[in-house]
Amino acid sequence: MTAQQPIAYDAFVELAAADSAVVGLVLKGSRAHEGMPTEHSDHDLYVVLADGATPALTRFMGHRTPELDLVILSLDEFRGAGMPGFERYALARARIVLDQLDGVIAQILAGKARLDADEAFREAGQWLDAYANSHYRSVKNDRDGHALAARLDATDSIRFLLELLFALDRRPRPYNKYLEWELARFPLPGWDTGMLLDATDRISGTGDVTTQRRLFAQVEAVARRAGHSAVLDAWGADLDLMRPQ
Repeated sequence: MTAQQPIAYDAFVELAAADSAVVGLVLKGSRAHEGMPTEHSDHDLYVVLADGATPALTRFMGHRTPELDLVILSLDEFRGAGMPGFERYALARARIVLDQLDGVIAQILAGKARLDADEAFREAGQWLDAYANSHYRSVKNDRDGHALAARLDATDSIRFLLELLFALDRRPRPYNKYLEWELARFPLPGWDTGMLLDATDRISGTGDVTTQRRLFAQVEAVARRAGHSAVLDAWGADLDLMRPQ
């Protein structure tokens, strides 16, 4: 068997579990999100090796088929995966298939799912400023008759808003595909999920300024309670345009 020859997911798991150099198997993506897999979903599997090990399974390096996508890495590399990076959310909600280290794999995943307090505060401040910037540009462009620019800025603002809200809860932001899944199971504290999703949909789709301003007012209150007043106050008199009229 070579890396180019396909192997089924179940067969690979059986093979890996029998290899003493493999200390963990972690499934991410749709297959790790209950109710999300489709007939097109592959199995995205992290294969975690003991540090310094050189098992026969390295022949599967780069293995990728419509059924099975493998990432083979050492335990030390696995600790750093997605920290930071786009893989962090995927690993935060990953499912453990094999943990030969008495819970160490689970502890590593739990660390990826929870931002530390300083990291969360720093990132929230940055995302708040980015959100305010796009929101301000959108309402200003709407006022000045630049409809397309207003809608594009409104759409940009939603990306920054979601990053902000999840950072405030010390969580990595889910991929767009999993946003509704995440909020249905793990709502953001203090937010009505239905309202937030409806506002996100309306703002992204139409750039509706009234909805944007109402949402900004809620975000401003939340951000100030979280200690980010300085970021908002730096906008000075421009806040008047951003708030409900």
